[in-house]
Amino acid sequence: MRRMQGCRLVLLAMACAYAHGSTAAPPEILRPAVPPQSEGFAQVLEPRAFEFPRDHGPHGEFRQEWWYLTGNLDAADGERFGFELTFFRVALVPPARGQASDATSSAGQASAWRTREIYVAHFAITDVARSRFRFQQRFSRAALGFAGAQAAPLHVWLDDWSLEAPMQGGGAPWQLHATQAGYAIELWLEPQGGPVLNGPGGLSRKSERTGDATYYYSIPRLAAHGQLRREGQSLELHGLAWLDREWGSGGLGPREVGWDWFGLQLDDGSALMFYALRDEHGARDAHSAGSWIAPDGSVRALADRDVSITVTASWRNRAGDRYPGAWRISVPTLALDLAVHPPLADQELRTTPPYWEGAVDVSGTRDGRALGGRGYVELVGYAQER
Repeated sequence: MRRMQGCRLVLLAMACAYAHGSTAAPPEILRPAVPPQSEGFAQVLEPRAFEFPRDHGPHGEFRQEWWYLTGNLDAADGERFGFELTFFRVALVPPARGQASDATSSAGQASAWRTREIYVAHFAITDVARSRFRFQQRFSRAALGFAGAQAAPLHVWLDDWSLEAPMQGGGAPWQLHATQAGYAIELWLEPQGGPVLNGPGGLSRKSERTGDATYYYSIPRLAAHGQLRREGQSLELHGLAWLDREWGSGGLGPREVGWDWFGLQLDDGSALMFYALRDEHGARDAHSAGSWIAPDGSVRALADRDVSITVTASWRNRAGDRYPGAWRISVPTLALDLAVHPPLADQELRTTPPYWEGAVDVSGTRDGRALGGRGYVELVGYAQER
């Protein structure tokens, strides 16, 4: 499911989207706003035929989309790190209107600063040994090469943060690069299997309303290796990453206020993805869903009724907002029973909107046999925007 906050993040820069000037959003517009209407954009109404590697690239006819990478990495000395690098593309106007309005400036001349799209990116590092979580948020218009996305070959970027596949072949390694104060990461990612379509034909429905849906696929296992530079020291890393891709033009349902997303990579080669949508009373919405990927790569769709999630601990941020802090997940039809908990409690990105996204450890059983693993969890809609 994942990441409908992209519709809101774009509004951090909307006030300057068609103006001339800096690529950064000024502080006075870093506040919530009403999401742009989806009229004039393509809609997610029925399953589609996916085409790879083309669909790794952008889909400009839709209002928003995102490339979401998370992973757990180990250094040679045993130190552990988690990472998140996310790119959101959000259109301010539909393609036809954008072409017309971008054609000339108020002076009647073409403006290289004008754009119909905004990009937002997040980069976070969980440094477990030092009990440290660091994150950064960036914004830019898709103009003058500051940010953008292309499909052939894949290249998504915002300033010097990037995700790219230098070769067009679907099995070629991908490359990821991002920097922030004290941390810089450079990783090569090799898919360990093909894309997994989430929902019937990759159509992931979020509510009963027409259009509240996305096209959604994951690559739940990417072998990762590369370097992390921490405060001037270079560390060789290896581990597993997870890619989530979604695009569409709708949003959440009128009663939905957030979600809990789980992406768990288990030691037997299987993986579990599930998103639990929540209403304003904290109850789970019936459109919650997920996927189970068996060690042989076969996929089983999971409906809301298939998965039980119990919160077993909680954590409060600096402002006193309460998040879930650990979980027990049960899938009776798979004889799967898992305990999930983070190695570091504070992995909250204090962005706009704020959310918790962090590395987790997994332990439990399947068919009575012990099973471990790692993964990532995302929690949206718990903290107040201030």
